[in-house]
Amino acid sequence: MDPVVALVLGVSCLLLLSLWRHRSGRGKLPPGPTPLPIIGNILQIDVKDISKSLKNLSKVYGPVFTLYLGMKPIVVLHGYEAVKEALVDHGEEFAGRDSIPILKRSKKNSGIVFNNGKTWKEIRRFSLMTLRNFGMGKRSIEDHIQEEARCLVEELRKTNGCAPCNVICSIIFKNRYDYQDPEFLTLVNKLNENIRILSSAWAQVYNNFPALIDCLPGSHHILFKNVDYIINYILEKVKEHEESLDVNDPRDFIDCFLIKMAQEKDNQGLEYTYENLVYAVSDLFAAGTESTSTTLRYALLLLLKHPQVTAKVQEEIQCVIGRHRSPCMQDRSRMPYTDAVLYEIQRYIDLLPVNLPHAVTCDVKFRNYLIPKGTAIWTSLTSVLHDNKEFPHPEMFDPGHFLDERGNLRKSDYFMPFSSGKRMCVGESLARMELFLFLTTILQQFHLKSQVDPKELNTTPIAKGLSSLPPLYKLCFIPV
Repeated sequence: MDPVVALVLGVSCLLLLSLWRHRSGRGKLPPGPTPLPIIGNILQIDVKDISKSLKNLSKVYGPVFTLYLGMKPIVVLHGYEAVKEALVDHGEEFAGRDSIPILKRSKKNSGIVFNNGKTWKEIRRFSLMTLRNFGMGKRSIEDHIQEEARCLVEELRKTNGCAPCNVICSIIFKNRYDYQDPEFLTLVNKLNENIRILSSAWAQVYNNFPALIDCLPGSHHILFKNVDYIINYILEKVKEHEESLDVNDPRDFIDCFLIKMAQEKDNQGLEYTYENLVYAVSDLFAAGTESTSTTLRYALLLLLKHPQVTAKVQEEIQCVIGRHRSPCMQDRSRMPYTDAVLYEIQRYIDLLPVNLPHAVTCDVKFRNYLIPKGTAIWTSLTSVLHDNKEFPHPEMFDPGHFLDERGNLRKSDYFMPFSSGKRMCVGESLARMELFLFLTTILQQFHLKSQVDPKELNTTPIAKGLSSLPPLYKLCFIPV
């Protein structure tokens, strides 16, 4: 057969298959824009700001609609009611995790974040229990964060530190690192670089056409190398732990997992394996480092941009804590304005605009639609955190969104920066504790000074893909 004829026939078959799959599946799924053969709805999505595209599409198709990325259907949930109904009211059915193609090749479906089924439940349960045993949410870890905050203050007198990373490292690897340790800095830099790549438009293009883009040059190859570096680093740490393990005195998360592996070695289950250990550590390291440090960087930018807010926080710190003792979590209940500022920072920055992708674990009847098992689910956290009925003027940074008329803290069910339901962030309590103690310690010791007029500071994220990343800025820490 002539090669050209074979090519035309092949492409025609693909087009027909694509059309058949779309038409045969769409009767069960919610409505949505008509997909094109092969490429689906990619031309209707702004890869630089996916959440904005979802908002526009929701105005046409409602809070529950279907998109196609290539030939893959994705059900989008937009707005608090739809997100809450799925993740909370139908939590078990929506507790699956869909893969992200650019991560699937390197991270596989192991660990905590991208695992599924019985293995995911067991690894998540074990991880939560172990983190709590090492003090997450308790006074013991609070003491550690306070000490790290003091180290950070001393480092800020000279240069920027990496305090959030050190807190999670102490739980995972036992030891903290010197802020100038070359190995430590390399690890953090590779992690930061990966988040920038994952939040770029190129990563979104890759996720739509992984087989094609894989063959092309691009930043995805840098991400693969960085992930390999981090995984190999963790493997070395695991080997070191095995050589010095004392089953009667576990030092950290790795020790606890290795002990559990030994206890379960005769079990037929495949939960406690080296692969799950390495990727669980990788997940905890990434989440405990990057999400908190990005939030802190964004927080300092917002405080620079709004000096009147910073002044009120510092006034509350002076009134409740003073200058001569470290802030503690008990102070938080007596600092409603500072607490409201922390809530508003997380609401405003919208760290994970479209959340990590979920998947339904069985055929689900949802709002008169039938969503087949395994279908990917996107939950727009932007639509919840920036709901204009719950938060008047959501595009503005205003701590008043979380204060009542008496100046007391007003909590909101719409506050979902850590997601909600069965897949809610494992380290939420640790992250909330770190944000409060680090920011209050910094503002207790320093005035923040911008090198430009605060009005000229831009707080628009430089990337809004997987994560919202703050623009670069310069500031001076002036001792109080």
